Amino acid sequence: MARNGDNAHAECEGMDGINGVREPLVQAGTRVKSRRRRWLRRLLAVPVLLLVFSVLQVLALRFVDPPFSAFMAARQLSAWRQGQWDYGVVYEWRDLDAIASSLPLALVAAEDQNFPAHHGFDLKAIQKARRSNARGRKVRGGSTISQQVAKNLFLWSGRSWLRKGIEAWYTVLIEALWPKQRILEMYANIAEFGDGIYGAQAAARSFFGKDAGRLSAAESARLAAVLPSPKRYNARHPGPYVQRRGNAIQRQMRHLGGSAYLRTLD
Repeated sequence: MARNGDNAHAECEGMDGINGVREPLVQAGTRVKSRRRRWLRRLLAVPVLLLVFSVLQVLALRFVDPPFSAFMAARQLSAWRQGQWDYGVVYEWRDLDAIASSLPLALVAAEDQNFPAHHGFDLKAIQKARRSNARGRKVRGGSTISQQVAKNLFLWSGRSWLRKGIEAWYTVLIEALWPKQRILEMYANIAEFGDGIYGAQAAARSFFGKDAGRLSAAESARLAAVLPSPKRYNARHPGPYVQRRGNAIQRQMRHLGGSAYLRTLD
């Protein structure tokens, strides 16, 4: 009987030992799972925080004029990497009413004639560009002014699907949170009209020696004409392409109704 009691006591001690080992293992496993859940929550919070930040960013820029754009910063950094320490982008903000009405009109005529009607994306222009590209013809893309503002102001140059997706998101925000006149004002101020020359005022001073408010219709059309490749073409000394395109843009400006057209924008 004593022997049976000893055996039972030994078995109890053995079970206690096993439980004593198992408990720390269970606690450790619980802590690992808890840490994983915390990291998962943090990872899930990152895109939400980025979305909230982008909304606040776009909302703020409806009222605040940007000191620079992402493209300006990238161009400046590129110059410094190449050892061009004395290089500096040329940029000076001008409100829309301080810019000759011919320039924003020329931008719409040249870049996005459906600007008042679309909500950031011109599907017909995109389809037309795709058909032309499929035929092997070299054409400009179907980007709207809103898309170009999103890209130039917030993003980097490139053709990756990631950049295009972020551009689309910013385009939706811009169209939802800004009136059309603000979009056009922003584009007129951050578009690159020459190597390192951004915006209407910098372009007017650099190419024509005058303020943006004194630009003529012909000068505005030439500035809009160089936008496909501002490092290749020159508005001050236009070649045959810029002259032809500038004349075509002026005809489109008259077709749109002149400066009165801008007053129809919200």
